[in-house]
Amino acid sequence: MARARGNLSHLALVALCSATLIAVAEMSVSAKEGDNFFTHIHTDKAMANVTVSPGHTGPVDITIQLETMDETSLQAKAVSVTLSSTKAGVQAQTIRATKTGDSEWHVKTSLPVQGRWMLGLGILMSDTDKVDVAAPILVK
Repeated sequence: MARARGNLSHLALVALCSATLIAVAEMSVSAKEGDNFFTHIHTDKAMANVTVSPGHTGPVDITIQLETMDETSLQAKAVSVTLSSTKAGVQAQTIRATKTGDSEWHVKTSLPVQGRWMLGLGILMSDTDKVDVAAPILVK
């Protein structure tokens, strides 16, 4: 009986660690492709694949691809991107994204300092429904 409880505890720990690794992997750097930063963020209403190109200081292009929870194109009325780096003393800056495709949006901006930034998306689904989601990004 004690061995069974120990095995169950071990399995619970493995499951917890696996779930944590999956959550961290969703926000991880995909630095192999031209030093871009990629993150996947979502809520129960929307998913966004966000690419910051390049993923280092200076001028950057931010591409946002929106999807529903069943991975089909998500139609939005408007999208805004908010960037901040409290550690570096950079106040939140919100930029309206430009629609470039069916469910794709684009922002051109500049990231002046390296380090951890917060990237927030404001996704206006309709006149009365807005989804806010945020994730950390790493600027080299």
